[in-house]
Amino acid sequence: MAGTQNFQTLRMDYLSISSALSFYRKPAQLKGTLAKLKPPLVSLQDETPLKPIVPKTTSKQRPFTVTYLINSCGLSLESAISVSDKVQFQSPERPDSVLTLLRNYGFSKTQISNLIRKRPMLLLSHPENTLFPKLEFFQSIGLSSNELARTLSSDPTLLTRSLENQIMPTYDFLKSVLLSDEKIVAALKRTTWVFLEDPSKNLMPNVTYLRESGVPQSCVSLLLTHFPEAVMQKHEPFVETVREVKEMGFDPKKSTFVLAVHALSGKGNKSIWERCYEVYKRWGWSNDDILSAFRKHPHSMMLSEKKIMKSMGYFVNEMGWASRAIAECPVVLFFSLEKRIIPRCSVFQVLLSKGLIKEGFSLTTVLLPVEKRFLERFVMRYQEEVPELLSVYQGKVKLEGL
Repeated sequence: MAGTQNFQTLRMDYLSISSALSFYRKPAQLKGTLAKLKPPLVSLQDETPLKPIVPKTTSKQRPFTVTYLINSCGLSLESAISVSDKVQFQSPERPDSVLTLLRNYGFSKTQISNLIRKRPMLLLSHPENTLFPKLEFFQSIGLSSNELARTLSSDPTLLTRSLENQIMPTYDFLKSVLLSDEKIVAALKRTTWVFLEDPSKNLMPNVTYLRESGVPQSCVSLLLTHFPEAVMQKHEPFVETVREVKEMGFDPKKSTFVLAVHALSGKGNKSIWERCYEVYKRWGWSNDDILSAFRKHPHSMMLSEKKIMKSMGYFVNEMGWASRAIAECPVVLFFSLEKRIIPRCSVFQVLLSKGLIKEGFSLTTVLLPVEKRFLERFVMRYQEEVPELLSVYQGKVKLEGL
């Protein structure tokens, strides 16, 4: 209740003087206006938690800071007041130079607003000595302007880290494992935390353990590039996960091994794994069926319940395929129902109903080929017998009309 009162009081205090304030681009007028208002010099940081703020207790810097945050950074009044608790300034010179630098690197208004709202102290950073070298570094390893702006506005914490003591040493380690800047950029886009955490804490010992477990360089690189969060687990849980994957019968020399490590990494992924297990059980899969599907395609245990239910429902109820047959080729669960499964199965049903193909065709024969190969084998080949077949594939003609 006290927090709400404090905010509302500050909001009213700001509104009561905001009409008298000019934009930050007129500092002389602003200074004169503030001099006339003479608000008491009471800092919000000195307030006791249980006392509401009394009107006119903001510092001289507060009205200017709030106005600047609204007009130059695109923050709402509520956000600006909240952010002004963390950063205050009397001159626009430093913040202006920071915003100019960000714009020059392709940050949009929305991205700048997000960045400042999350890390307001960056407005007081030295643009040339602190921010510029970091932005230049990340562009030098291959981040495009759009990727740089998107990544850093999502998590600007990286801009608060030391280039020499944190960012560069982490880069050197990642380069020793991934061997290319392209893969480092891919890992960074997955999670900025790959650069935020001391690599000697978990990354190094986990990579070392993978190698000691017989995982080849290519597979270590695959895991760290696409699923860095899995390798950033605390070392002991990571070791337990790797051992569990081994006990399930995975070969450390194959890529499925590290994909399984990812699928079982962390409480979140393990929870998803258990949920998938229960969903497959409801479709009649045995424990062996589930583990077999997991070994063939580890990420089959990371699908959403909705995705599994929709795909299985179509295969079993619409196409009449045995539920356990899907366990033999779990990759089909990843295909789009609307864009791939239904169009191809519709063609298959037409050809089957007209006796042009036999029922012996498996779902893999229908669903796995690339589009060009599928069209050649199942559509173009039967154009004379069924002229509407391409329209069926494109969803322009319903099966009932044939």
